[in-house]
Amino acid sequence: MTACFDPSSTPARGSLPVLLVVAVALVDADGRVLLAQRPPGKSLAGLWEFPGGKVDAGETPEAALVRELKEELGIDTAASCLAPFTFASHSYERFHLLMPLYVCRVWEGDVMAREGQKLAWVYPNRMGDYPMPPADVPLVAMLRDLL
Repeated sequence: MTACFDPSSTPARGSLPVLLVVAVALVDADGRVLLAQRPPGKSLAGLWEFPGGKVDAGETPEAALVRELKEELGIDTAASCLAPFTFASHSYERFHLLMPLYVCRVWEGDVMAREGQKLAWVYPNRMGDYPMPPADVPLVAMLRDLL
């Protein structure tokens, strides 16, 4: 039997600031998921991720996602159209990322890259072909199972 807890690998409590970021798997009528490529000049540039962004102080994750979808992709949706699905919890060098992932199948408007990012509609079985940040990678298999 393998132990799942190794105290030597656990970061000291409070050693990394926690960053709350929210993301969405937008699923179109063909069952494809939207991925966005991080643009040059940003951390993890060139990697593909689920659209979303930081949750501002005093903002709910759902409100942040509705705002981010409007800002980044030019689409409108309601918090009631966001289905909580799973989350990522991953330690990077300078922070610990906590990222709820929602699934959304209903929105208004045409998806457009409004911040210079490349976009791709990808079938779930092809998401592994797109290099992603470490926090996003475990979410791919879960989405494949869902879709």
